[in-house]
Amino acid sequence: MQTVFRYRLTRLRGQILGWGISLALLSLFMVQFYGTIAEQRDQFETLLDSYPPELIAFFGNFDNFVTPSGYLGIEFFSYMPLVLGVFALLVGSGLLAADEENGRLDLIMAHPISRRALYWGRFLAFLVATLAILVLSWLGLYVPSRWTELNVVGAVELAQPFLSLFGVLMFFGTLALLLSQFLPSRRTAAMTAGIILVGDFFLIGLSNINTDLKPLAKLTPLYYYQGGEALDDLRLAWVVGLSALAVLFAIVAWWRFERRDIRVGGEGGWRRPRLTALSRFLPRRFRPEGGAQAPKRTVAQS
Repeated sequence: MQTVFRYRLTRLRGQILGWGISLALLSLFMVQFYGTIAEQRDQFETLLDSYPPELIAFFGNFDNFVTPSGYLGIEFFSYMPLVLGVFALLVGSGLLAADEENGRLDLIMAHPISRRALYWGRFLAFLVATLAILVLSWLGLYVPSRWTELNVVGAVELAQPFLSLFGVLMFFGTLALLLSQFLPSRRTAAMTAGIILVGDFFLIGLSNINTDLKPLAKLTPLYYYQGGEALDDLRLAWVVGLSALAVLFAIVAWWRFERRDIRVGGEGGWRRPRLTALSRFLPRRFRPEGGAQAPKRTVAQS
């Protein structure tokens, strides 16, 4: 398993550096503006009051925009689940399905390696790669903030929103991994998990406008993502809950991987034979072509 872990982590090295350095540079650029906003607090509060509530509902509480937690929450952490969610969905859905569709997974399994070692080695590499990206992003915020008005935020406090973000990313990453073991292709799994992520984001924003949607929003994972609010008070139980669900998804995906057949290559199908068998119970005009046996023809006697 150690060999699988090291190899997969090496394969993810480019994505770690690409995502981590890009977010670190974004953080460096964003931190420099907080001093200007803090100095012109009254003007910014007047400007924000003129914004319609529908516009600001998706980005957090603008009442605390000039505070460190409000500023970082709105300018950085509010959209990080969508940005880094792309990484989590693509890597999670392709952890096994990508090599399977490319025709490499069956060749790998021909070597003396168990499915358990292959699965958990790759999964741990995905977990460490996600943590590495978040650490680079944290450094991009923490280091330059020592020379700005954001220096009142300590290292531990600044790491708390990233911990909440880690729980969300693992939730959606393992969800994509789980779907890739049940759905016929990687792209279908990533698309399905992505629709859930984006739909959840919009539902949370709409629930800030329409309170009738709050009960429904509480059933979604992004409701338990704190973002900048974690700077002041991290609800560790929410992080543990999201992480526990991610572990559950990972275990179920492993169980499925241990028991299913591995394709030689290409995408899978939707099990048409089963659908065809079920179509026998439909009226004849609704049956798909070939869904039921055609009446046998008899040769007319001369």
